Amino acid sequence: MHIVITGANRGIGQALADRYRAQGHDVTGTARDSSAQLVLDVTDPKQQASMAEGLAGRPVDLLICNAGVYLDKGHGIDGYPADMWAQSFATNVTGVFLTVQALLPNLQAAKGRVAILSSQMASHTRAPGGSYIYRASKAAALNLGRNLAADLRADGVAVGIYHPGWVQTDMGGAQAEITVDQAAGGLLDRFGALSLATTGCFETWDGQPHAY
Repeated sequence: MHIVITGANRGIGQALADRYRAQGHDVTGTARDSSAQLVLDVTDPKQQASMAEGLAGRPVDLLICNAGVYLDKGHGIDGYPADMWAQSFATNVTGVFLTVQALLPNLQAAKGRVAILSSQMASHTRAPGGSYIYRASKAAALNLGRNLAADLRADGVAVGIYHPGWVQTDMGGAQAEITVDQAAGGLLDRFGALSLATTGCFETWDGQPHAY
């Protein structure tokens, strides 16, 4: 199985890459710098085109859109400048779409699957205030995934959207609820269960359906 993972140089992305490689799968990991095997800034259409050219003719069985930023973590009401909105949406939303778009022929060839890492903070049922940019961008990623699921069904490509848990990473912080290994193990199970029967799902890392 050929698996492409964006943001595979640290945290959950790296843990997923390590697990899939240990299982004997062919993994293409990307990062914005040379810390992964393939340099890819998901916000850059030229780099997306270069990746697509490099992977041309290679079916992709699973695309994991993991790259993301949380630039407004801890900011107060006056701490949300316009360029922070633009940068966050460029990575968390546009970057997901550009990656799927670039690798669509590869996914179609494999009748593959797309896994989008969103967050429970995307749900309209969780709105305690704060983190406006991150919440809005992850809600947009959830909406994007749902609509991609509808459009790609005819191609045999399933799309799932997932809350990876509150994970002990640089983004989640040391006080988070679960370890990277717990999150990665649960997500592997979720991705393995993704099919056209469940396309468009929004689930937690441990298999619970999440309210949109």
